[in-house]
Amino acid sequence: MVHIWNDPTEVPEDFGPSVVTIGNFDGVHRGHQQVLSQLIRTARLNSAKSVAVTFDPHPALVHRPESAPELIMGLHDKLQALGELGLDAILVMKYSLELASLTPEEFVGSVLVDSLHASHVVIGHDTRFGKGNSGDLNTMQELGERFGFEVLIISEFGSEGFPLHDDGGTDRRCSSTWVREALREGDVGTAAAVLGRAHRMRGEVVHGAARGRDLGFPTANLSSDASGLIPADGIYAGWLVDEAGTRWPAAISVGSNPTFDGVSRQVEAHVIDRPEERIEDFDLYGQTVVVEFVTRLRGMVAYRGPEALVEQMRQDVLQTHDILLKR
Repeated sequence: MVHIWNDPTEVPEDFGPSVVTIGNFDGVHRGHQQVLSQLIRTARLNSAKSVAVTFDPHPALVHRPESAPELIMGLHDKLQALGELGLDAILVMKYSLELASLTPEEFVGSVLVDSLHASHVVIGHDTRFGKGNSGDLNTMQELGERFGFEVLIISEFGSEGFPLHDDGGTDRRCSSTWVREALREGDVGTAAAVLGRAHRMRGEVVHGAARGRDLGFPTANLSSDASGLIPADGIYAGWLVDEAGTRWPAAISVGSNPTFDGVSRQVEAHVIDRPEERIEDFDLYGQTVVVEFVTRLRGMVAYRGPEALVEQMRQDVLQTHDILLKR
């Protein structure tokens, strides 16, 4: 079981020695997974604990909120994805201007050395840390010599034995930026290839305009504060996972319902193939559910009236069934 701490003071005094890495890990994509897998192996070889140090909120939201990137996933899903890799512990640092004011030496000394008792620190070539991002690889190596820990340099690229390519067929480094680009284009397949799993959103099911129910296609509407980056408008085949952990195949709509002159973007999932005996009591309102995007079926279209829309929705459901359940 992974230990999750929200402050260095929560780390037990006898914890360690540890092998540590630092990062935002938004998406916990295959590049992150490669680094963390090597960190875990290094920890086991040295009879140490494997630890990831991450930040909440994302530093960009503190320093430049107007231009901060949209987060691929919320904290809950990030911690779950990190924990599934086999880490011993995760330290979530509350990011603030006060934390950002620590010099590289102060940060390393108080967090990595005094709290986590690091014997090894795993970083990439482009790592920056400390006040004004003044700390880099050379800084960490100097601090390692001073404090007595070894610095291991790991490059993120694709994943071991499986390089990834962009649309031009060129090898491309896995990155959160690449995932965001793919999702903004509705290319959830590429996003999944970089992430190593389907992109997901998490949120509470709330009441909507009930148009889907009136048309014979009731939907679970995610609340506006749902976590996870919203992909491009369109219709997707995917899955809805309820609080009980049951995975339901679903046709997912992302957009503003142009047929009915909608304005705000919504994410709503129509669960298909529900057991007849459960249809009456199939109530997801108030539940926190996960919606996973498998493939994009089409873009969002404004139809000339409900009849044409209903016919298209029938086709969407059939296509979703074929994609998810006939593989």
